[in-house]
Amino acid sequence: MNEIKQELYDRFIKYVSIDTTSDPTQKTTPTTASQMMFAKMLADEMPSVGFTEVEMDEYGFVTATIAANTDTPAPVVGFFAHMDTVSDFNGKGICPKLHPNYDGGRLVINEDKKMYLSPDTTPNLKLCIGNDLVTSDGTTILGGDDKIGISVIMTFARYLKDHPEVKHGKIRVAFTVDEETGTGIAFFDVDRFGADFAYTIDGGTLGEIDYGNFNADKFAISIVGKNCHPGSAKDFMANPVRIAADIVSSWPENRLPETTDKEDGFILFMGMEGNLEQAVLRGLVRDHDLNKFESSKKELQEIINQKLEKYPNAKISVTFTKQYRNMKDVLEAHPQALTVLKNALVAAGIDYKLAQVRGGTDGAQLTFRGLPTPNIFAGYENPHGPYEWLSLDWTEKVFHIMKHIVTELVNK
Repeated sequence: MNEIKQELYDRFIKYVSIDTTSDPTQKTTPTTASQMMFAKMLADEMPSVGFTEVEMDEYGFVTATIAANTDTPAPVVGFFAHMDTVSDFNGKGICPKLHPNYDGGRLVINEDKKMYLSPDTTPNLKLCIGNDLVTSDGTTILGGDDKIGISVIMTFARYLKDHPEVKHGKIRVAFTVDEETGTGIAFFDVDRFGADFAYTIDGGTLGEIDYGNFNADKFAISIVGKNCHPGSAKDFMANPVRIAADIVSSWPENRLPETTDKEDGFILFMGMEGNLEQAVLRGLVRDHDLNKFESSKKELQEIINQKLEKYPNAKISVTFTKQYRNMKDVLEAHPQALTVLKNALVAAGIDYKLAQVRGGTDGAQLTFRGLPTPNIFAGYENPHGPYEWLSLDWTEKVFHIMKHIVTELVNK
């Protein structure tokens, strides 16, 4: 491995050894104490790689500056990565496996568990022949989402510190909390951060730039039933567990996560807690198109109305909680961030495509709050489970994109 890839790997190994799983059931910010511990560790480390004005606030956000080394006026650019990892699968005790100089064949994650990746099931591996790849050991997530983003930002700062001949304007950096729950960034102080535009380093495939995202809400369906002895339940009992199952089965099967792709929307039923007295059914609504998004919410309400008629002894209601909205229109109206990024991609020799991510990023909320923030790929794929993998070669290209961004801004 060359020096940059080795540093990326070493930092990544260090950062994923710390469990920072976020918890969507908690109302605090951050949702887990481990994020605060990791934030403190990063804040303590950052001056050694050239950061100044390092601050950690009450919510765990870490912000810092790379001071300009030229008098040439330039916009202030920001870079973001998030510290938390997803709660969908085990994020504790991560032991990454390095697969140097990938040969294009089957990639063994865990032989005992018969867990493999191959170009047949993971087509983008065909793009990685000769790359240095990293996977989990099959018992945890990998944590590339988004600790590889943190690794590349820290590596980039160290490089600029050691190479003063690379001229750049003021750069701001932020490491954020609770991105995976969609809640943390609401507490971030955009005005104090003081960037003109920014980029999140948090995505997958080489060359993929996210300039749009899902409109997203959470929902909770409350079901209050009527209980009695099952032997005398006729025309009286309203079973919340059965009603919840009926609601789930009534949603169209062709509009679920497992039956949609590209820019199709969906509803995801995530879990149910309940008994014969009451139940809560939780889920997500997602769609890139705002009109279709609102239509899906109305359709879910109509299903609930039908169940109220079907189960007159039950009380059923739904509450929607806003998470984020599609940033595409805002970024197109304020194009500087995308223009600079496109130029940097071309300068780095990377074929790129603009995409609307099937999810959300901190950048979506930041964009709506006045800080245009598209998302740059970070080099990982298959996140949120044990089959996550990343290419250190792809991540190294992010490093070069960042270099082109900051140098272009002072060379206009």
